Amino acid sequence: MSFEYFIGRRYLRARQKQAFISLITILSTAGVMVGVMALMVVIAVMAGFESDLKSRILGGQAHVVVMRHGDSFNDYDRVLKYLETVEGVEAASPVVYHQVMLRSSHGVSGAVLRGIDPQTAGKVIETLKNISLSAGSPLSVQAGKDRFASAPGIVLGKELAKSLGVVKGEMIYLISPRGMLSPVGHIPAMKQFQVTGYFESGMYDFDGSFAYIHMKDAQKLLRMGDAVSGVEVRVNDIYRADKIAREIVSGLGFPYWAWDWMRKNKNLFAALKLEKTAMFIILALIILVAAFNIASTLIMMVMGKTRDIAILKAMGATNPQIRKIFVFKGMVIGFVGTGLGVCCGVLLCSILKRYSIVELTGDIYYFTTKLPVRLEFLDVFIIVTAALIICFLATLYPARQASKLDPVEAIRYG
Repeated sequence: MSFEYFIGRRYLRARQKQAFISLITILSTAGVMVGVMALMVVIAVMAGFESDLKSRILGGQAHVVVMRHGDSFNDYDRVLKYLETVEGVEAASPVVYHQVMLRSSHGVSGAVLRGIDPQTAGKVIETLKNISLSAGSPLSVQAGKDRFASAPGIVLGKELAKSLGVVKGEMIYLISPRGMLSPVGHIPAMKQFQVTGYFESGMYDFDGSFAYIHMKDAQKLLRMGDAVSGVEVRVNDIYRADKIAREIVSGLGFPYWAWDWMRKNKNLFAALKLEKTAMFIILALIILVAAFNIASTLIMMVMGKTRDIAILKAMGATNPQIRKIFVFKGMVIGFVGTGLGVCCGVLLCSILKRYSIVELTGDIYYFTTKLPVRLEFLDVFIIVTAALIICFLATLYPARQASKLDPVEAIRYG
């Protein structure tokens, strides 16, 4: 062991009369530990929130939606055949959607009506895999055994069903603005449906607003003939959805256009990224405060060890060697504090991930679940690197001042 590290290690164990310096050293280590731990937990929660939100959004909507400028279109069969030839497209399904009103015996609520093809919709959207609708008849009622056997089925989001106060098997009225003109004015179209099931995506906005019926029933209710609103597409690589969307539009040509999930949710994920960066900067200030404590500890150490430094320099120690002694002491504090912070951060993240300590409210945080936590290696590496760099920078000034001491003056007045 070189003498710099030997002396630096001795300085870490302060004598009785230097107990105050030892206390500051402990507080500096604790400050670095708390800063690293807080930073790890917050960044892990932010990363978990973003990842969970992304998976829930993609589980409740298509990766790409192909539409036609101005109106619905009838030649969706041609579009579906073309999509089969596009590289990266896994599945496609036609869809009809419109804003409607739903009325039950307990209340009224607005909803986004989505008419789907049960044979192909589950291949595009994960939450529709277990939905099976038959046009003109409910899912779980046998004809001839129920007086509502001729009513078509409707599947509601769980939160939407709660707001309407309906349970499986009850009847509701679907009111569409696309009605007909009469001598008394415009009369909205109204049709009775039977609730045949619920779906739960975990995304509050979806569960509280979406209602699914068979595409044929939606076309009849909205008087669309054989037209659809668009074609939903699932791709094999979600991060290439924008490129695949441009390729689809290029192949189909005008007046078709497409939007992907990244463009639709661009503002949301941009806000999450900005918030994550801001939280990193704010919480890094805790480590910066601890770094000032490290600098204060080293400055007081230099003031108390003036005679020792002078003797070392008189015996032939160079300025870089003196600097190395105090940099070593400061970095030991940084390494110990960072290591303890990482251990405590990993432990706290594991507790938050395993136990439902914090419950989220769906109408505020988009989805209802326990606090999402995702600890990524890259985030931990960045936090540890940032903490050690801050601690290293805090040691430079005291170490430089120690190396500049004049041994003659220090011995004379030390």
